[in-house]
Formats: sequence, structure tokens, C-alpha cells
Amino acid sequence: MLKVRLIPVLLLKGGRMVKPVQFGSGGERDVGWPITTARIYNSQDADELIFLDIEASQIGRNFLLDTLREVARECFVPLTAGGGIRDLETIREMLAAGADKVSVNSYAVESPSFIEKAADMFGSQCIVVSIDAKKRDDGTYEVFTNRGRSASGLLVVEWAKRAAELGAGELLITSIDREGTLEGYDLDLVSMVADSVVIPVIANGGAGTRQHFVDAVRKGHASAVAASSIFHFTDSNLTQVKSFIYNAGIPIRSV
Repeated sequence: MLKVRLIPVLLLKGGRMVKPVQFGSGGERDVGWPITTARIYNSQDADELIFLDIEASQIGRNFLLDTLREVARECFVPLTAGGGIRDLETIREMLAAGADKVSVNSYAVESPSFIEKAADMFGSQCIVVSIDAKKRDDGTYEVFTNRGRSASGLLVVEWAKRAAELGAGELLITSIDREGTLEGYDLDLVSMVADSVVIPVIANGGAGTRQHFVDAVRKGHASAVAASSIFHFTDSNLTQVKSFIYNAGIPIRSV
């Protein structure tokens, strides 16, 4: 088994870092400066960092690029960046600013061939397809875009399979229902995606205890676990979580 990665997620909006609940439907809190937080995560041996511009505005994009440049100068962990990517030049700009990977979401759904074009130009290892999912009344999961505001009509597993076939290097799976709730990952969602593709799956949305990370790997079959609220609003930090995962018998990079 490959070593599991622990990945903090930093959501950027209006020049600050925020933490929404259920993509904003349950409220949103300002949680500080992303560069300061990135330095802390770097000191606590984060395996990677994910930066997402949730406004995807021009102002936000400039801030994201500036943030990436400064973090890349001081932090020595792989960086993933996303938000509003709709062309190859934007990917080039993000990689030049210090990102190691980019996360594409809404535009990948609108134009699936973009995944293939991006993977061909920059390599599959650079392309993370982010999938925001919501559970339907019938128990199936639907892909949503536009920060959870637009239903796509696509079933999550079918879209995950197609994204992998088109060249995605890994998938970031976020439960809209669980995001920011601290109630735990949606293990049914994570496991059905992880079991349907051969590329790594990052579980995101809902982590509130250290055991939730272990469950995402053991029961959800995730290759990596991403979170933010637990690090902002509980007494758990990355070092403690990594130690807990390691002591549970799951391979993870030494702390």
C-alpha cells in the first residue's frame, strides 16, 4: 500500500482565507491569511497543500497567483491550485507561479475534452479533477458545478470513470452535504468512486475527528485525505492527525 497523504485545503476569497459550511449554504467564516496558515502547515509536515479560489474572479486569480509565489518560496511541499480554470494558459500561469498540480472542476464538466488537452500538454500527474457531489433522495450521487449551485445531471461514478479515462491524474471528491460539518467523510461516496477507478482518490468534506481520517482510508479506500475545518476549529493539528493515522497501522509519511 502506498503511503497515505494528509492534505490541508485552503479556500481563498476576497484576499482572505474562508471556511464555508456546505458550500456556503450553512454559512461562512473568515479564518485568516493563507500565507501565514501555509507556513504553519509546512512546519507541521503537510504532505501537500491545496489552494482553491472559490470566487474565481480576476481579483481572486491575481491573489491566488501571488499567494502561490510566496508560499512556493517558503514552503517545500507540493502545491495544488484551482478555481475558474477554463484554458491552458491559466494552467501554465499557475504552474509558473509555483503550483505542482492544478484542480479543474466546472469547466471539465462543461468541456470534458479539456481534461485530455491539459493532460497531453502538462502530463496527467499535473491534472486533478475536482468533483463536488450531492446525495439525491434516491441514494445516488450527482455532480454539481459552480461551487455547488448548479446540478449537472451527471452521476458521480460515471463522471469519475470518464475523467480518469480522459487523463486525470487523480480525483478530489468533496461531499457538499458534509463539507464544513465536522460529521465525517461520506464513506459511501468516497468508496464507490475509489473502487471504480485506478487513479488516486482524495477524500474531502466533513473530517471532524482523527478517526474520520482513518475511516476514509480503511472504509472509503481513499489514497489521500484532505480537510480544513478540523485544523481551524478543533484542537487537532496535522502532526497529531498524522501520528494518529500512523498508530492506526496505516502507512503515512513519518512525522
